[in-house]
Amino acid sequence: MKTYNSNTLFDRAQLSIPGGVNSPVRAFKSVGGTPIFIERAKGAYLYDADGNKYIDYIASWGPMILGHAHDPVVKAIQAKAEGSTSFGAPTLLEIEMAELIKSMTKNVDLIRMVSSGTEACMSALRLARGYTGRNKFIKFEGCYHGHADAFLVKAGSGLATFDIQTVPGITAGVSNDTLTCAYNDIEAVKALVAQHKGEIAAIIIEPVAGNMGCILPLPGFVESLREICTAEGIVFIFDEVMTGFRLAAGGAQEVLGVDADLVCYGKVIGAGMPVGAFGGKKEIMSHIAPLGNVYQAGTLSGNPLAMIAGYTLLHELKANPNLYTELAAKTEYLHKGLQAVVEASGKAFTINRLGSMISVHFSNTPVIDFATAAAADNAFFNQFFHAMLRRGVYLPPSAFESWFLNNALSYEDLDATIAAAKESLEELLG
Repeated sequence: MKTYNSNTLFDRAQLSIPGGVNSPVRAFKSVGGTPIFIERAKGAYLYDADGNKYIDYIASWGPMILGHAHDPVVKAIQAKAEGSTSFGAPTLLEIEMAELIKSMTKNVDLIRMVSSGTEACMSALRLARGYTGRNKFIKFEGCYHGHADAFLVKAGSGLATFDIQTVPGITAGVSNDTLTCAYNDIEAVKALVAQHKGEIAAIIIEPVAGNMGCILPLPGFVESLREICTAEGIVFIFDEVMTGFRLAAGGAQEVLGVDADLVCYGKVIGAGMPVGAFGGKKEIMSHIAPLGNVYQAGTLSGNPLAMIAGYTLLHELKANPNLYTELAAKTEYLHKGLQAVVEASGKAFTINRLGSMISVHFSNTPVIDFATAAAADNAFFNQFFHAMLRRGVYLPPSAFESWFLNNALSYEDLDATIAAAKESLEELLG
């Protein structure tokens, strides 16, 4: 595997960009080594600056659900760009996009477009506070809701990758309003709610976590959270930036059978373009300006290129619901193949999977929360990552990230991945 050009580009990038990257996990600090600079992608494959080809299990952290450079999306963006890239004024397409999302997702009466998942979660929390008149909220250790100040407390993923436990610049007041519990620990939630009765505006959760690896909610956990929120007048927020339109057309709400009060979207709804959205019950969403006095705005919200990319992709997903079945089948196939080769190697492991999200943890105990994810043999994962990379398989460069499959992956690609895992484990374990 040649890396000369990537190494040269990384040296050059560090002279102008902090750490040489524009998002920390890309720096390979967790897994070690020099990041790979990508030049282009098509379907299930990435191609780097040295001409190396990789089977991709990041899918731009989720949105490339049908593969990279999906022809209908590319053509739609090209056509829309001829009419300008931004207006800062309303368009018909924004209405059509909102109507399409509502038609695919239950329990969303009104939806506001924004430019990122971080912005969506930040705005949803502000709305919940404005709606309830309360300041505190509960989040879960290891769940990442973007880099807004209030969320950077025990935030998993990127922070865990860099072992950052406290973030300079976050004030004590902000931290005091952020209450944290272990994921899947309903008794801890009940205790916090009782301790801060009448003070909690929202509970926000990744209903299927993707920022400490893929971690599923235990049976009854999310249902109990819904009951608590209903009983206490707390706004229940699903952060579906990863799971929305990926696990199913209706996202985690559909898969888990639990209704949220507000839902945050990103990733898939832009087909890779910078975009996010938050929506939910009309009673709550009516408090957002200009209907109400909870202010939120954005010059590029509803950007025509992001809207046409997302609309084209979502329209295809809605028209072909069997795509979710196909993706889940491919993910199950990969799961079984990986399980067989890791079992044969004798290395302790556990695999978590739901739909087209999956992660391998080198652990001898179930991984159900951040503590158990962090207790895994993540140093071995780092070695495994590089062994797989040398064999042309691009995994997320952190043990604390979910893998995302795209439907352009063939069964031949999956077999090649399983074979690469077998070879990698033989190399590492002897």
